[in-house]
Amino acid sequence: MNRLLTRPLVAVVLLGLLLQSCRVTTPYQAPGSPSTNLYRGVKTTDSTNLASLSWRQMFTDTILQRLIEQGINNNLDLKIAVARMQSAEADLQQSKLAFFPTLSANGGFTVSKSSSVQLRSLNIKSSDAGNGATTASPTTIPTIKQFTLTGSSSWEADVWGKLRSTKRANLAAYLASDAYRRTVQTQLVANIATNYYALMAYDKQLEITKATIDIRKTDVDITKALKEGDVVTGADVVQSEANRYAAEVTLPDIKQNIRQTENALSILLAMPPDSIPRARLDDQPTVASLQTGLPAQLLGNRPDVQEAELAFRNAFELTNVARTYFYPSLTITGNGGWATANTLRGFFDGTFYGSLVSGLTQPIFNQGVNRQRLRKAEATQSQAFFTYQSTLLNAGQEVSNALFSYNMGVEKANARQYQLAALEKAVSYTKELLKFTANTNYTDVLTAEQNLLNAQLNGVNDRLQQLQAVVSLYEALGGGWR
Repeated sequence: MNRLLTRPLVAVVLLGLLLQSCRVTTPYQAPGSPSTNLYRGVKTTDSTNLASLSWRQMFTDTILQRLIEQGINNNLDLKIAVARMQSAEADLQQSKLAFFPTLSANGGFTVSKSSSVQLRSLNIKSSDAGNGATTASPTTIPTIKQFTLTGSSSWEADVWGKLRSTKRANLAAYLASDAYRRTVQTQLVANIATNYYALMAYDKQLEITKATIDIRKTDVDITKALKEGDVVTGADVVQSEANRYAAEVTLPDIKQNIRQTENALSILLAMPPDSIPRARLDDQPTVASLQTGLPAQLLGNRPDVQEAELAFRNAFELTNVARTYFYPSLTITGNGGWATANTLRGFFDGTFYGSLVSGLTQPIFNQGVNRQRLRKAEATQSQAFFTYQSTLLNAGQEVSNALFSYNMGVEKANARQYQLAALEKAVSYTKELLKFTANTNYTDVLTAEQNLLNAQLNGVNDRLQQLQAVVSLYEALGGGWR
């Protein structure tokens, strides 16, 4: 390369390296967050955490495992999250390529020709010279053909860290998109498990209700027999029939709940509404202990907390980018090429030309755009910071609520056992008394039977509350994406 071009280029590069030592951007620091007392009423130093279990380890029901796997493979929201991640990855790659110079080439072919007016010149023919005669012969200027091959290159030196901050911002956005994908998977696993347990609970309620209807049909027959023996009245018979229909009328609601839950699960599995296979509620294992780990582990386990922290990092780096607009940009541009006329033969023996230009562009008056760009970036950064803190506090609240819900479900289930035992005796005693004493009427039997049915159905809800609370706690701690 010509020394006249080399020396300025070296000088410009050295100037760029010198200016890079002048730091404009600010190094990133993770936002502070409350890491203690996030779980109300829970004080532990044990780092064992339910969220560290994979969903296969957490949910041992093989049918549920197959449903979760199907959902992860087919769920449309999860596929949208993957596409969003691919888009963020493309942005990241673009920011990496911005460090390299641009290069473009252009080949050209031009044809030039003068006006169509023919210029005439006088030529004296030798045969007519003696006679003094002249003739005019037309002469046309020839067409000129030119072949060119040119190239241009431009490179912006990352003097103030704009390109580096942009790359870090896009990296944070890419990682945030991955955290979002894991958030969607966590929610998907929890939703599938929650609806699955609800289906089994509705099945159990349907089973209890049908068994109750069969018992009440038998009660009607017994009541009719007692009426023939003048033990009860006709009103008692009618009441027993009404008691039977009162149980039957609840069947459509339970069946509707089953159908709607199956449809909701089908959507999660990305398939048309259909029946869902499932096990029995009585076969589901009971969780021995619920280990929440330390509150500080939420940042490492919960993908939505990670997403919020990465969103803050993205905004932080974009604020750095906004600061760089106040400083001059250093750009080096080079152009060169070959040109030859009339023929392609010996093209590279033609004329070579080239130029190298470097310059600093300093914004002086830009209608306050740079200042407003920085204000907007700083405001966005503040929003991201508060969103992160809010997300972390909400995570702690969800853990506390799920854990308390499970404990209350256990308490209700323990008390419900005594209630059921007492109500079963009450139904049995009142039926026996009805046969042998006039001090008992059929209203006492109706009340006892209705109370027993309600307690049985509520007992199913107690068990469902425990199972769903475990799912909620698992999700709140950040489990399900491993």
